[in-house]
Amino acid sequence: MSDHYFSIIRSEILSLLPENCSRVLEVGCGKGNTLEWLRHTQSCEWCGGVELFEGAAEIARPKLDALWHGNVEIMDLPIEPGTLDLVLCLDVLEHLVDPWATVRKLTGYLKGGGSMIVSLPNIRNTQVLMPLLLQGKWTYKDEGILDRTHLRFFVERTAQELLEQAGMTVDMVVEKGLGRSKKSQIVNAMLPRGFRSLFVRQYLLRGRKT
Repeated sequence: MSDHYFSIIRSEILSLLPENCSRVLEVGCGKGNTLEWLRHTQSCEWCGGVELFEGAAEIARPKLDALWHGNVEIMDLPIEPGTLDLVLCLDVLEHLVDPWATVRKLTGYLKGGGSMIVSLPNIRNTQVLMPLLLQGKWTYKDEGILDRTHLRFFVERTAQELLEQAGMTVDMVVEKGLGRSKKSQIVNAMLPRGFRSLFVRQYLLRGRKT
């Protein structure tokens, strides 16, 4: 995994942020740059992170109020249940053995009405389907939808179900990867939803704890 991956500021979540972001936990926080950005732009009072890779974790540590280095699937975080406003899982859950159990665990840390924002690659993308259907190829790569470290694969419906099975209501879905030109936007608007999803590379979803 490239060093650049750990440094990215995930500003594309801006439109999904809830009104209250006072206490935020990011799973897979990398070098802490997204949390640092949130602290300055959303006036977060407390920012905590979980990071599997030690090098990135040590860089993130001085930027955050709390940093836990390790695998979130087997960690018991010393966070009081029902105290967080927002949990971020951005390009993380598809790497886990049991993302369903992890989402349920993380939901427990949220306040009632608190939010979880996740990003998940769309396996129903033409870049995966066309080589599979026409050439019988399913080729893992160093990054992207078929990243060789991905253990779980999702489409929009199963991505929503991942949050719903933890007691959340999905109230926002943003599609990433569709062309942004004026021509592309017109074409996208004309396509039936089922066909448009073939060109979506990633879904950003917000779930609210009910």
